Amino acid sequence: MENTNKISRRAFVSGTAASVIITAANAGRVLGANERLRIGVIGCGGMANGHMQALLRMKENDNVEIAALCDVWQKRLDAAVTLTGGKPYKDYRALLDQKEIDYVLIATPEHWHAKMTLDAADAGKHIYCEKPMTYSIDESKKVVKKIQQTKVKMQVGVQGMSDDSYETARAYIAEGALGKVVQAQIDYSRNHKGDFWAGQMDTDLKPGENLDWNAWLGPAPKRPFDPDRFFHWRRYWDYSGGIASDLFVHRITRMIKALDLKFPERAVAMGGKWEFTNSPAEIPDTFDMMCDYPGGPTVIVISSQANDTPIPHVIRGHQATLEFNREGFIIRPQGLFAEGRSEIVHKKTGGEDVTLHHRNLCDAIRTGAALKCDVMLGYYGLVAVRMAVDSYRKKKYMAWDARREKAVEA
Repeated sequence: MENTNKISRRAFVSGTAASVIITAANAGRVLGANERLRIGVIGCGGMANGHMQALLRMKENDNVEIAALCDVWQKRLDAAVTLTGGKPYKDYRALLDQKEIDYVLIATPEHWHAKMTLDAADAGKHIYCEKPMTYSIDESKKVVKKIQQTKVKMQVGVQGMSDDSYETARAYIAEGALGKVVQAQIDYSRNHKGDFWAGQMDTDLKPGENLDWNAWLGPAPKRPFDPDRFFHWRRYWDYSGGIASDLFVHRITRMIKALDLKFPERAVAMGGKWEFTNSPAEIPDTFDMMCDYPGGPTVIVISSQANDTPIPHVIRGHQATLEFNREGFIIRPQGLFAEGRSEIVHKKTGGEDVTLHHRNLCDAIRTGAALKCDVMLGYYGLVAVRMAVDSYRKKKYMAWDARREKAVEA
């Protein structure tokens, strides 16, 4: 039985707002196991192009179709239409109104994730939302509540969760293979010349002509048009948590999964613009965070955009150490506990792959398969990285108030 309810929404058209009433189907349409899934893409930039290429390759074997597209820059929208053949929309809400759309890919800047996710859920659409799940902790709480109230399936775009290494590690750790776990470490570093997270800016971009700048800003603070903010939005606090929300969310989620963690007890972050001191970027080029989880472990995540030398990705237990590698992981006993023990080697299946991640969402929609990165895992990862961002910006320890589900200054 279709469950419908009336909701109000604000719709923008060419930068103006209008109040409208729509009817949203919370459960989505019922699908047969072999029925084609029709996808709407919201945001058609660089990240979305990788997704669209993957979805086009999946078209026949996975029976999916990119049916609709939305972007506020006409040039990107036109290119996506040429690539996929989908129907174009300038207003994502008009895309959500299309009954034939089964799920949406949200590949916009972070400051739009929550609003678009909530609107998609109200429209009865299943959701693949790029990481991080939301910009803020309060937004994540609203998304969790909404998804739990509906039959909507939501996959968060931490595609590394489609590598089975982390759920397998979780089973070994739960069985005591490492003894008491005390610490984990992981990194995500890169290097750049001239400036970091910067590149060519298309001069064909013309706000008021082929770009709706006000629509792009959406819930973010209103500012005059700035091409650097549009093309390199990850460098600005209005739209992103920088290294933490763009890179660390991939890494901390791996440890959260492997160690069966939830919310940090406290978090601290440090760093700065140590190399690219003349960059207009607001975010630091070097950023490190530490999260203490209740009763342990401490999870350490490091990054620099000025040196790409990696560190080992390890989980340290009192009796053994688990080290992740490209093939899976190895568990090596500590010398004091080596007697009677041998190394454990896991060869992974799956991988850090958007195709596998989309396929998992398709299986969840069609057959009820478990999601690799569901709304709760997305929430736990967002809380950790947002606490780190707040710590860095406030120059304070941040603590987790479990009763209110809120980060507070320690």
